[in-house]
Amino acid sequence: MDPLGAPSQFVDVESLPGWTDACEAKQLDSHQNAVEKAQADVRSPFPYRKDINAKIILWKGDVALLNCTAIVNTSNESLTDKNPVSESIFMHAGPDLRDELQKLKGCRTGEAKLTKGFNLAARFIIHTVGPKYKTRYRTAAESSLYSCYRNVLQLAKEQAMCSVGFCVINSLKRCYPLEDATHIALRTVRRFLEIHGETLEKVVFAVSELEEATYQKLLPLYFPRSLEEEIQSLPYLPADIGNAEGEPVVPERQIRITEKPGVPDDASDEEGLEADLSFIGSHAFARMEGDVDKQRRLILQGQLSEAALQKQHQRNYNRWLCQARAEDLSDIASLKALYQTGVDNCGRTVMVVVGRNIPVTLIDMEKALLYFIHVMDHIAVKEYVLVYFHTLTNDYNQLDSNFLKKLYDVVDAKYKRNLKALYFVHPTFRSKVSAWFFTTFTVSGLKDKIHYVESLQQLFTAIPPEQIDLPPFVLEYDARENGPYYSSYPPSPDL
Repeated sequence: MDPLGAPSQFVDVESLPGWTDACEAKQLDSHQNAVEKAQADVRSPFPYRKDINAKIILWKGDVALLNCTAIVNTSNESLTDKNPVSESIFMHAGPDLRDELQKLKGCRTGEAKLTKGFNLAARFIIHTVGPKYKTRYRTAAESSLYSCYRNVLQLAKEQAMCSVGFCVINSLKRCYPLEDATHIALRTVRRFLEIHGETLEKVVFAVSELEEATYQKLLPLYFPRSLEEEIQSLPYLPADIGNAEGEPVVPERQIRITEKPGVPDDASDEEGLEADLSFIGSHAFARMEGDVDKQRRLILQGQLSEAALQKQHQRNYNRWLCQARAEDLSDIASLKALYQTGVDNCGRTVMVVVGRNIPVTLIDMEKALLYFIHVMDHIAVKEYVLVYFHTLTNDYNQLDSNFLKKLYDVVDAKYKRNLKALYFVHPTFRSKVSAWFFTTFTVSGLKDKIHYVESLQQLFTAIPPEQIDLPPFVLEYDARENGPYYSSYPPSPDL
């Protein structure tokens, strides 16, 4: 209420429903099913976090009317842009705001500058300049838009602000595709709250009617309100989800900085300039390669340095990973042939592969490879073990050596380094012979990690029974072959 008793036009952020509120009833109904499903699937890089969701508000309305610590104004480099957001802010803030802006002497694209809120309910206004979008300069536009959101949040943190109201920074005048811009906005805010969440209590996304549907569609990807929503949203994440702070990543443009640039620790003087240059950057210009075809010929001739080979392998893996994140792999996921379960006696993540659930002759094996990468990329960053159930497999379920060799060649070094054990459960004589030939003559470094497990009792000495979800047919087979003792362990209801 104003002093005369008239209703205030301003809106207190504390009175607005939070992002979590809209999903509360659904969470209660499906929580148990979601937990069970989460155990059988990979977690999202943006996992369900109730504490972070409690800070998020999606509100259809005028950002200028928000009663919070600061609101965001999107403008041009002279801070004189005439767009609906700016005009409303100027109208409600009063003439003193224009005088204040003249003292700032403009603002560069991606930067953020602070003024008082004057007649607004908000104490401060953070002004930022979004990029102009052109398809051929897309990467530059993405980086600039990320900087807008990041710099606004950083300024809020430095000024110890409790709440920030964001407008949609990418204006129609600047031609930035709304959905692309929304991905950057949401993931940047998400990553900031993960790292600096204690500094902000509320973040409001103030949107128009045209923008609301896009935000409603994409918010669950970055702020899932339940484990179930997290899993459902996972296939819709874009290929580029940014780095740990949400910043767009272009692998080809990354330059590796070391204590002595261009010189590896174990490099000798005899390796010469060509070997030294292989450590400068990861793209053709930085390394002065000039001719990619020549590089491929050198690989075939065995003349390319090991470091250059590793970098090329990493670029190749990144391409597979991007494709895996963009592809619809729901048909492969529905097979339940690969899933995460508990931890072993050493606290390492246990991944399960069910051979019988892989209909090799009926599915696209390249999509199977993509799914493996999609699931395992986040698991393989730390130590893990694989449990392969060979139980009751037949010729239709046998993964041929060519596919396994391709998988082994494609995956990143972390997969091989952090795999500590592979438990081969219920092997046959034929499968043991095949595995021996494969690990002896096709790949190296895997043979010592394979442990043949004849019974579940033997498996349970390494992995507690309550830490692994067993398909019912595995339990039945083991009870038949090794005795009924193991039927007391409940099977996973989803398998």
